[in-house]
Amino acid sequence: MNHQQQMIEMCKVLRLPSIRQLLQDENIFKEYPKASDFLYYALTKEQEDRQVRARTNRIRLAQFPEKKLLEELEMEALPQNAAARLPILKELTFITEKQNVLLIGSPGTGKTHVAIGLGIEACLAGYKVLFTTIHSLVNQLKESRSERTLRIFEKKFENYDLVILDELGYISFDQEGAELLFSLLSLRAGRGSLIITSNLSFDRWGEVFHDPILTSALTDRLTHRAYIVNMIGDSYRILETQKWIETQDF
Repeated sequence: MNHQQQMIEMCKVLRLPSIRQLLQDENIFKEYPKASDFLYYALTKEQEDRQVRARTNRIRLAQFPEKKLLEELEMEALPQNAAARLPILKELTFITEKQNVLLIGSPGTGKTHVAIGLGIEACLAGYKVLFTTIHSLVNQLKESRSERTLRIFEKKFENYDLVILDELGYISFDQEGAELLFSLLSLRAGRGSLIITSNLSFDRWGEVFHDPILTSALTDRLTHRAYIVNMIGDSYRILETQKWIETQDF
């Protein structure tokens, strides 16, 4: 593909129909030979800058509580199963296949770090991502129901390619919250990917939802074709703190 064809393609991406029409004239560069080099440079720079702005904006709109990259993880400090699964998950095929990722295990083992890291990778790859805690999500659902905007909230939720739900099990909620969450996640089943972190094994999810039938149904929907990552192990945070202390000169 020569420069002229490349510029026509860039004009399509950048939505510059008038310039694209000019470039489709085979004689345009004969009339303006020197201008073509600058135009190629200008279009290339504009396309690159737009891609950078779009990636930055997707990360901002995802509402990550902090920036945590997968490259910052020390693989030897992660639970064995997580370290083995991470290279596969980093490929993000679970998003295109609309599969879930469940990070289940002990507190402090890197569940949230992994979830945020995968979320940022998804943003960089062009996916629309949302990060929230389960507690915050349930509160938003209740507010939406009371304000009669629940369906609007549900539609917005469905538009994300990936939703990260952090801290399932840290705080339990009432029957209304459980039913609203069940309904929302059921609507998303098979339509978009979820990453869920929890410090509770599946047999203890009933402590959060207080309804064995609802718990069983929700677990079945979330685990169907999902990647279940065992995050049971020594505290990643404690290991990180110990290493930091060793580097300090007190």
